[in-house]
Amino acid sequence: MSTLKITKKHHRHLNNPFPSTPTSLPFIQGNLFINSQTLPPNQNSPLGKDFQLLWSTQNGGYLSISHLSHPSKSLWSTIPGQAFISAAMAETEVEESRGSFAIKDRDVHLVCDHQSIENIILINQFDNFQLDYLDLDHLETNSKFADSPVLIITGHIFSKRTKKWLQSSSIYRSASARYWILFDQKENNQIGFKVKIGQPKFQLHHHPKASPSTSLGRYHRLRRKLRRHRKWKLGWCWLLTRTKGLSINSSSEEELGESNVVETALEFNRVCLTYASERNERFFGFGEQFSHMDFKGKRVPIFVQEQGIGRGDQPITFAANLVSYRAGGDWSTTYAPSPFYMTSKMRSLYLEGYNYSVFDLTQHDRVQLQIHGNAMQGRILHGNSPLEIIEHFTEAIGRPPELPEWVISGAVVGMQGGTETVRRVWDKLRTYKVPISAFWLQVMHLPLFNTETDRKPQLCFVLKDWVGQRETFIGSQLWWNWEVDVTRYPGWQQLVKDLSKHYIKVMTYCNPCLALMDEKPNKRRNLFEEAKELDILVKDDCGEPYMVPNTAFDVGMLDLTHPLTANWFKQILQEMVDDGVRGWMADFGEGLPVDAVLYSGEDPIAAHNRYPELWAQINREFVEEWKSHCTGKERDDPQEDLVFFMRAGFRDSPKWGMLFWEGDQMVSWQANDGIKSSVVALLSSGLSGYAFNHSDIGGYCTMNLPFIRYCRTEELLLRWMELNAFTIVFRTHEGNKPWCNSQFYSNDKTLSHFARFAKVYKAWKFYRVELVKEAARKGSPVCRHLFLHYPNDERVQSLSYEQFLVGSEILVVPVLHKGKKNVKVHFPVGETCSWQHIWTGKTYQKQGCQAWVEAPLGYPAVFVKVGSIVGETFLRNLKNFDIL
Repeated sequence: MSTLKITKKHHRHLNNPFPSTPTSLPFIQGNLFINSQTLPPNQNSPLGKDFQLLWSTQNGGYLSISHLSHPSKSLWSTIPGQAFISAAMAETEVEESRGSFAIKDRDVHLVCDHQSIENIILINQFDNFQLDYLDLDHLETNSKFADSPVLIITGHIFSKRTKKWLQSSSIYRSASARYWILFDQKENNQIGFKVKIGQPKFQLHHHPKASPSTSLGRYHRLRRKLRRHRKWKLGWCWLLTRTKGLSINSSSEEELGESNVVETALEFNRVCLTYASERNERFFGFGEQFSHMDFKGKRVPIFVQEQGIGRGDQPITFAANLVSYRAGGDWSTTYAPSPFYMTSKMRSLYLEGYNYSVFDLTQHDRVQLQIHGNAMQGRILHGNSPLEIIEHFTEAIGRPPELPEWVISGAVVGMQGGTETVRRVWDKLRTYKVPISAFWLQVMHLPLFNTETDRKPQLCFVLKDWVGQRETFIGSQLWWNWEVDVTRYPGWQQLVKDLSKHYIKVMTYCNPCLALMDEKPNKRRNLFEEAKELDILVKDDCGEPYMVPNTAFDVGMLDLTHPLTANWFKQILQEMVDDGVRGWMADFGEGLPVDAVLYSGEDPIAAHNRYPELWAQINREFVEEWKSHCTGKERDDPQEDLVFFMRAGFRDSPKWGMLFWEGDQMVSWQANDGIKSSVVALLSSGLSGYAFNHSDIGGYCTMNLPFIRYCRTEELLLRWMELNAFTIVFRTHEGNKPWCNSQFYSNDKTLSHFARFAKVYKAWKFYRVELVKEAARKGSPVCRHLFLHYPNDERVQSLSYEQFLVGSEILVVPVLHKGKKNVKVHFPVGETCSWQHIWTGKTYQKQGCQAWVEAPLGYPAVFVKVGSIVGETFLRNLKNFDIL
């Protein structure tokens, strides 16, 4: 980025409760210039072995890419007569407040929105003649397609007049720049594309009232203002001279004129790629999204951050924004975005790299990708079905390993409070015969308001129970020093042994941040000082450890790009495992400051999106290394396998993360942040390669104020139990204010309901194991939007949180509205068999029909396919558990 302004708003306690949408580039549109007299009307060019590109001069000229198996179906095409490459120079402002970010385009100095095509060149990258003109030493090509042709399109982008929304200046600026776009086959079902923009050439026109020297002086000030910023470069180079190939003449040079052209060292820092879409085309994916499934008509920003508290639901969003800048979030804020989508027309594309990007889907007939940088690269995917597209996508980015069987065998019980509290609750659960996989000694976040002190507005923060607690002016807070606190948990080893005898594991918590430990009395290690001594903490611009604000105390953040960090933190994980831990939450990862200085020297804004992947990679590498070093019982016993789960992620996180959870949902029935949003996140992430995801039973964020009260009700808790009994992991959380919330151990009704649905969860374990294997093999999610199996059903395409599939054999229609005791079920078009209601045995045979089904507490609307082995086994297991 040429200019970058970062505004810190960590310590502002009164803010605009209705913050404006961050300003951004408008949708850029321009013309495509060609000379159709010099071109044949149609030209087909091979792209690798399995794709083709059509160039046509009809209606002003367009490109279209298709797979040879379906040559008439366009996977990607441009708008006839319209520019598909454009670029801009703009200033960037980032507003940051404790994990929440707003990225704005401030002053747009230049836009090149028109385009010419001058060469379409088909080459063999190993042709010695062509290598005289092209440097492809760093072109990453699958060896299977090394001898396949590569297609390069070159030309110019240019501006013809100043836009109304450009920054005013006495210099009228016209400009042009060379561009290169390369297409090459990556896999049998993937085409790679790379776009590079050259340096601009300016033509200066003087304002009538300005002297030439004044105009040039202003130009040079603009040049200094838009100083170059180091960016990561793509691993390929562009045409050095004009080469042989298909030549397309353009009038673009005439448009620019011949005089007053100034070559500069400036670079564009916005690149746009525009292409066609259909009016009724639906767009799914974009990582873990909480508010929407279909994004047609929206601008989707791709940036890792806190999801927000409320995210538009009122009045909670108002309160969160008031006390902490943008803490409420909005429909687009998420812990785990991904620059990937698939559409209802079986088209799919994703961006590579980590720069901030925006997918502009606001126009009915086109899409525009906007990326911060001077280059763009990605892939276009071919697939005949949504599940095929997911398989091809995860083939490229990576897939999760099979989960340890123990973590998907019974309930994961979230607790805090010390050894005796854990034992007391365990005794209750044994009385109710609850199948238990693990006790998770969880995190507790304090709320924005602390009503027990002076009601001074504060941000959410983390209490870590197993590492001990301390008292601050806010109340009890954790020690972020990742070792067991024997004062808090006396008899830790005996507790672990006693649970292990009953095949129950112990899970804990860690994150990549460290607190100062000067006042902690019983510490064995001071991890902050160790990390500081090793110089592995993120630095500020003065070269000192960057202390990231976290309410009453600041924390240091591990520099995950430093070569010493991974092994050092793995030693901490090793100590956890040596203490008997077999799983942990690897929290955070979304809050790297965008002005941090990293060991790698990379752009911190791009590194911000990469950070959660690095965090997952360290945890995953430890799991694999620990297993490889095990001997005897630990090596051979799958009950000893490790697992971790996390909330922050980016495109490649499914490769490194083992299990994900959806972060901090409100204890609410609302749509943008609550039980409904947990289903949307589950399904959208599944469409984006996150095969294993789940939410806290009952939600997490609680607020208990005189005028704003969000506390977990018993009904909400019971309905969330019913919902999560059909997700990959059945895990409880007490929430950030346990004393305000209904808990699974609150009374006989909650305990009985919890036991009932822990058994329901266990009843389909056999199928869950099968789905875990499928996910590791193909990337298919366990919980699936119906679109994955019924893509041609228009009603299915419009579904959001209303219903979902477990695999392909179980249909779940949860109750997500307060006080409701029935649900409306859609039975999809395209299924040849009937669906059987598991509680009454009633069958529904008509495709595409809708029916109201009774769903009182304890009997959610769940259906299995008639004649399905999975369905019959599930029903038999329910009977064996005395559920049916």
